[in-house]
Amino acid sequence: MLSAQASKKTSATESPSAAAERGIALASKGHCEEALPILKKSIPELSDKDLLHDAAMARAQCGMSVNQVDAVVESLLLLRREFPGDPKVLYITTRYYSELANRTAHELLEKAPSSPEAETLIAEAFQAQGKWDDATAEFRKVLEKNPAQPGIHYQLGRILLAKPMDPKVAEEARREFEAELKINPSSPAAEFMLGDLAWRQQKADEAIEHFSKATQFDAGLAEAYLGLGVALNAAGKFTEAIAPLKKYTEMEPSNPAGYYQLALSYARTGNRQEADRLMALQREAEKKQQKTTPTTQEITQPH
Repeated sequence: MLSAQASKKTSATESPSAAAERGIALASKGHCEEALPILKKSIPELSDKDLLHDAAMARAQCGMSVNQVDAVVESLLLLRREFPGDPKVLYITTRYYSELANRTAHELLEKAPSSPEAETLIAEAFQAQGKWDDATAEFRKVLEKNPAQPGIHYQLGRILLAKPMDPKVAEEARREFEAELKINPSSPAAEFMLGDLAWRQQKADEAIEHFSKATQFDAGLAEAYLGLGVALNAAGKFTEAIAPLKKYTEMEPSNPAGYYQLALSYARTGNRQEADRLMALQREAEKKQQKTTPTTQEITQPH
């Protein structure tokens, strides 16, 4: 075994590639405390893509082993940037982020079990399992202690909408979303849900108002642009519908609904050529959707 002095001399003179390979070898044998600083230093200097891939993977794995979150996240971001679409990278990213979320949740429940955040986490767990009554009870407990806690009324409204819909349930949900806006007046999610409820009740003008606010509060909320465009089309405001629908198709190019609605807007404003082009894009998107495997659809289904 090399002495500490000899080891320092070796590491000072070795190339980034050699250092990375040494770090990978150490990581593969479980010597993560030694491997991590070597990999951190060598990775930015690597030009060989295969070696970069292996070194970043080793650093992420070691980061998980010794609970160095920064090492994990930095490595995953690098892998996603340098190797987009790589199946192994996508799998590891899913697995590690899921594990980090679980670890963080356990830490929250252990260190602050009575906090509104911990109680909200428990409620959301019930919600994810479809245990609506348990989730509602937990969310109500949070509100009893913290009446102004943001997000709770919104979740209660979502739970109501998960149940069989009738006018009474819809009204209860609407009150929850309005209560959320009193606590958080710029909640895009609450505005979107109010817009959706108004649309279901065929109140196009009211839906337009809420969807419009949702896009103002969160420019990245794609579904709000679609909702706004659909409501504007329904109200006969075809020219106004074009801008939000174009935005939606740019954000969600795989959804045929956006192309259909935008084609309708152009057709009704006299631009038949553009309407035909968009109808072709709609058909193409529908074909791609049909090729999606059931397993993928189940995984990506929103909850």
